Amino acid sequence: MTAAFALSGCGSFIGRSQAKDISEINVSSPKLREGKPLPREYSCRGDQSSPPLRWSSQPLSEAKSIAIVVDGHTTSDSAVHWVLYNIPATTTELGANAAADPPEGTGQATVTGGKAGYQAPCPQSGNYRFSVYMLDGKVDPKKGSLPEILKQIADQTIARGRLTAVNVE
Repeated sequence: MTAAFALSGCGSFIGRSQAKDISEINVSSPKLREGKPLPREYSCRGDQSSPPLRWSSQPLSEAKSIAIVVDGHTTSDSAVHWVLYNIPATTTELGANAAADPPEGTGQATVTGGKAGYQAPCPQSGNYRFSVYMLDGKVDPKKGSLPEILKQIADQTIARGRLTAVNVE
């Protein structure tokens, strides 16, 4: 789980302990707003689908893939809710419920809840972070445990951005 905290931003491990510079990605959504509640439809109280996400950054010629990590932190618990990796580097958005029909060639890690795909957050209070990582390689699914996949993402990150929802509507 240390890798999850390092990747998600709870620690200051990623970007600071590595010599490479990490560029910034702008992350947005037509359904989520920074610092606002996670809409009920994307929580366990709604239809539990993944929300639409968009991202943009300066062109990075070394980008080979994109990864998305959704994690949540409450006063009593931390969890990874979704990891979608090997998204083509030319992709700049995912529609609603992309976890149910992910882009061709992508993979989804088994998350804290024990299943692959989007595991909708349930606690009403907490921070839910939708992070987008641009990678200089692809994630090897043969190294398939959650900590191993998160470490691969961390090691290959060349740009990152985040949209954080606070609490659930």
